[in-house]
Amino acid sequence: MPGTLLMAPNETTNSNPNRSYCRFTSGRSSLPVDGVATLGVSGVEIDLGPGHPAQLWNYDRLKSLEPVRGNAIDVLLSSPEAPGASLFVQGAKFAANLAGHAPHLTARAARRRSWKWGLLLAAIVALAVAASFAAGWSPLRSFAAALPDSWRQRLGDSARESMTEGHKECVDAHGVAALSNLSARLSKAAPDGVSFNVRVYDWPLMNAFAVPGGQIVLTKGLLDKAESPDEVAGVLAHEMGHGIEMHPETGIIRSVGLAAAVEIMLGGGGLANAGLMLAQLGYSRGAEHEADLDALHLLKGAGIAPKGLGNFFVRVSKIEGENSADAKSGALTWLRTHPPAAERAKLVRQQSDYPATPALDEQSWQELKSICKTTIEPQKPGSGD
Repeated sequence: MPGTLLMAPNETTNSNPNRSYCRFTSGRSSLPVDGVATLGVSGVEIDLGPGHPAQLWNYDRLKSLEPVRGNAIDVLLSSPEAPGASLFVQGAKFAANLAGHAPHLTARAARRRSWKWGLLLAAIVALAVAASFAAGWSPLRSFAAALPDSWRQRLGDSARESMTEGHKECVDAHGVAALSNLSARLSKAAPDGVSFNVRVYDWPLMNAFAVPGGQIVLTKGLLDKAESPDEVAGVLAHEMGHGIEMHPETGIIRSVGLAAAVEIMLGGGGLANAGLMLAQLGYSRGAEHEADLDALHLLKGAGIAPKGLGNFFVRVSKIEGENSADAKSGALTWLRTHPPAAERAKLVRQQSDYPATPALDEQSWQELKSICKTTIEPQKPGSGD
């Protein structure tokens, strides 16, 4: 606290607990001025003697450098009524009586304000976190983005191998070339440094999966149900969107735990059910919408119309509704892990027209649909490519 007054109190101030000697500092280069402060009806009245105008600092506008506590022997005040000025008043009785006139200066009031701001800050943080998670954001995504590509590749290999176990990989040369051309065309608008490895498996299930490390699995069932290359391009672009946003990485890490995921990525063994887990995870509506927007961006960058994706969803939704046997057997499961067809179709219709050509020419499209003419046995989990 500031030093004591240079002048001694006199009998007048001692006899009135509402009056005490004070030292006023204007905040400018002038020297401090000693005077008398009085607790008036509406504020602190300041009398600095001849040559200085009387001042009144209203109670409700007073501020104190430190909260006025029950054992205070002095106070240091300021007021917007005298910008830059300060008033040091000595006297325990004066401080105690000031607390009664200006309770907002007390330690209790300061604690109450701290609690109020603390609760407000906690509420803001909680709302921010909730909004972030609702939008699909997670600290795990930041962690996944910081991982070396080789680590994410190992995690993707483990997931892909367990997911496709028992199904042969489709490797007909002409079909692989057509798929490679389509993937390269869609990848043109992908962020720098992002690449994809797309494979097809001889699997009647109509589905597509994005797995960590930019890997994507398409099934023969999906190619058989598609009626145009634009439909396949739309599905592939959507899965690429999941890869761009690193949804597969964050999903697996969230499910198996960070330690287990890191062990896999460091080559400490595969996770037997990683693929099944990823296939059954499902993404939040916010994450699916992110992938949708990425897909539309990729399709536009590739000059491929987005209508194929919308048509595919509407048509397959009808197929699934009409064919309950397929629905029960799991042959048509992609729709159950993605947003409703009507919602997707509406998003596609909202897109502005732009110059577009078919995703593949007719010959390449037929070659892609025939990619499973040649197949190879799947590799054992953990054996690498």
